[in-house]
Amino acid sequence: MRRKIPSTTALSAFETAARHQSFTKAADELAVTQSAICRQIASLEDFLGVRLFRRDRRGVALTEAGLAYSRRVAARLDEVERDTLELMAKGGQGGTLELAVVPTFATKWLLPRMPLFIGERPDVTVNLTARTRPFLFDETEFDAAIHAGVTAWPGTEGLFLMRESLIAVCSPSLIAPRTKLTAAEWQRYPLLQQSTRPYAWREWFASRGMQVDRDMSGPRFELFSMLAEAAIQGIGIALIPRLLIEDELQRGILIPAAKHKYLSDRSYYFMYPERKSENAVLTVFRDWIEDQAREYRESAGLGQALDASV
Repeated sequence: MRRKIPSTTALSAFETAARHQSFTKAADELAVTQSAICRQIASLEDFLGVRLFRRDRRGVALTEAGLAYSRRVAARLDEVERDTLELMAKGGQGGTLELAVVPTFATKWLLPRMPLFIGERPDVTVNLTARTRPFLFDETEFDAAIHAGVTAWPGTEGLFLMRESLIAVCSPSLIAPRTKLTAAEWQRYPLLQQSTRPYAWREWFASRGMQVDRDMSGPRFELFSMLAEAAIQGIGIALIPRLLIEDELQRGILIPAAKHKYLSDRSYYFMYPERKSENAVLTVFRDWIEDQAREYRESAGLGQALDASV
């Protein structure tokens, strides 16, 4: 059966006209006449049986259906262009892995190790895109994801990387090094909050047998990188996975506010759809990151996943 797909020429003309909201500017960009753009748009509307633009004396404007369709067409054309450039650059060799990552983990732990992978497999390109919340693989272009959570996502295969060890840190200008704070003294300092983990401080205090009022109060930040910078600037005390601030601790711009090792209920996982388990490029990267995570766990003394089935 013949596919119900419009011509790429018509789609390209439509995407350009939609982006500019102008047939004239679209014609200039594509180096064709305005009448050629009009013909392509008209043929696409006839093919779809839907009006994509409203036309009046002032020009053209997308209809509601046209706006929705233009966003999807632009995304698909971007994918085709990316795949084409990749094939041209690599001559059909190697491959590309589209990886969704929690951003601070990628910046602080993964990227410093990526030169090792590139040295081993220069034919494989790994593209990183920040994603802080769970998503459905079928609705994205991602091949895999690195996520911090309690367990892997349904419908995926999950590779345990490491447990999360949280440490309370601050600027040495806020609290003198080696100071031991009592429960009452903790209340004197702002507690910097991670916006997606409202009970993190309460759980950390409970693991020390302490109860601190206003443990959910304080400035909120979405990313751990923001928390770390806020702590460096002396805004308050932050609770951050140690693996994300090793450099800051070594440089002394952050210091532990308490000597307390706390393994949270969260772990880092490398996850991918079950249907991609045999993908050659994914398998190469999965084996490499498994080795890197094992080495890190052994050096940091981190435990196994809480969910033994993962």
